[in-house]
Amino acid sequence: MTTHPHAIAAESFAIIRRGLAERGHAFDPPLAAVIERIVHSTADFEFADLVRTSPGAVEAGVDALRAGCAVLTDVHMVRVGVNAGRLAALGGSLHCLIDDPEVQAFAAATGVTRGAQSMRLAAERGLLEGAIVAIGNAPTALEEVIRLVGTGARPALIVGVPVGFVGAAESKAALAGVTAVPWLITSGRKGGSTVAVAVINALLRLAAGAGNDAL
Repeated sequence: MTTHPHAIAAESFAIIRRGLAERGHAFDPPLAAVIERIVHSTADFEFADLVRTSPGAVEAGVDALRAGCAVLTDVHMVRVGVNAGRLAALGGSLHCLIDDPEVQAFAAATGVTRGAQSMRLAAERGLLEGAIVAIGNAPTALEEVIRLVGTGARPALIVGVPVGFVGAAESKAALAGVTAVPWLITSGRKGGSTVAVAVINALLRLAAGAGNDAL
């Protein structure tokens, strides 16, 4: 059994590439790197059939990261999975407002979900413009970002991959109809924080010029 970490990574991605090829998938770079990273993180080849992007979405995310953009997440599970060191090296910053006192107070008083209110507060604080928004858990957060885009907000990229049975598929389908900003989704109910993290870390690797095989 291979025990060296670099060898394990290389073997894992070799298996993934063979598996994708056997299933008839041939993604162009840089999307291929994102798909590979999602499959690596989930051990689920079905995601290769579920990922959808607007034209140039991956490139838009890479360009934004190279310009030192903010990354805004819906939940801390996504935030802690993002490679903060690689993001900081590119001049970027990482934010999650789900537990901000203003979010908590407003949600308690109105019944609005914390996910949705965290996106509103991010917009008020100027964190949404030019940012990459990564949503892996909360469909209501994604719905709110879509609403904010409709009022003129312009994030650099929306990664909308919430998982679940209530609103997840619908919110992603709504994002797929957006033309004002680039987006990436996983169609249907599947997704989750692990997938959101995989996408952001794949974009960070691309922005830093690091291949998937390297640790």
